[in-house]
Amino acid sequence: MTAPSYVAGHDLLTGRTAVITAAAGAGIGGATARRFLEEGARIVIGDAHARRLAESAAALAEEFGADRVAGLPCDVTDEAQVAALYALAEERHGRLDIVVNNAGLGGTADLVEMTDDQWAKVIDVTLGGTFRCTRAALRRMKSSGAGGVIVNNASVVGWRAQRGQAHYAAAKAGVMALTRCAAMEAAAYGVRVNAVSPSLAMHPHLVKVTTPELLAELTEKEAFGRYAEPWEVANVIVFLAGDYASYMTGETVSVSSQHA
Repeated sequence: MTAPSYVAGHDLLTGRTAVITAAAGAGIGGATARRFLEEGARIVIGDAHARRLAESAAALAEEFGADRVAGLPCDVTDEAQVAALYALAEERHGRLDIVVNNAGLGGTADLVEMTDDQWAKVIDVTLGGTFRCTRAALRRMKSSGAGGVIVNNASVVGWRAQRGQAHYAAAKAGVMALTRCAAMEAAAYGVRVNAVSPSLAMHPHLVKVTTPELLAELTEKEAFGRYAEPWEVANVIVFLAGDYASYMTGETVSVSSQHA
């Protein structure tokens, strides 16, 4: 089954300022940045890859306007860089309305062969980075008194077992738990915290580095017989970031056609 037609924007985020991490390139973060712009938002994007970030920010600024796009290199394991990303959003646009925590690090290793370093890196970027970004965002949103929205990127492996993914699955399950707990605290500030949980979202660069055998095995598990396009996940992030999800907090929404 082929992917459906791309969905046009409907001004669902007009006037909002959003920060999106790991937003350079062709994956979910980049698709979210584009979707947010199409929905009327102003964005500040971060990514650990400075060159790719600069290229992405420049391309989006040319298409949507330099006044609506800014980028700053950001390693989510560095609290000072996280703070600088939010400060740039407030400096440019006077406010911080939405944060999308997309940064994560994967890898494949059987548990008996996994090193402490492999474990620690995946946990620190994927779970620790989401923690740092959420904490910094909540501090600012609490102080502003204007509310806000945080959307975290989890994964179905946080629910389901997959060989070689113990570190990544543990980190993503942690992101889900962090989302629930943060939501209970953030409600008092008028802030909603939710997460998306994609199963298999691919883009051309990722397809190139995935063996045909593995890709066939993964897509076979999907009801539609195909992987999700990154923008299909971004659409759900738009929903959670906007007013249609006003009563949702602490939820993890599965963006998946996988049921086993």
